[in-house]
Amino acid sequence: MDRKLLDLLVCPSTRQPLQLLDTRGLQALNAAIERGGVVRGDGSAQSEPVREALVTRDRKLLYRVDDGIPVLLAEEVIVAAQVADFPGA
Repeated sequence: MDRKLLDLLVCPSTRQPLQLLDTRGLQALNAAIERGGVVRGDGSAQSEPVREALVTRDRKLLYRVDDGIPVLLAEEVIVAAQVADFPGA
């Protein structure tokens, strides 16, 4: 993801800056998705693994990045509290 773009992005709900999710966080997220325990903001299940994601500064909200494009929609947000062993949440 382009660094200049990343510097401009904020969470649409909290207005917190976003950063790329680290490998450890991504592994925990994908393990929870594989177990079937992750839902998005609209209540639908996140069934596909995530290759890249953005996380808010407080590490509570996650947004997918699909093919280099951040999906910054409130209905697509993933709350980190539902991810067991999520680092820093």
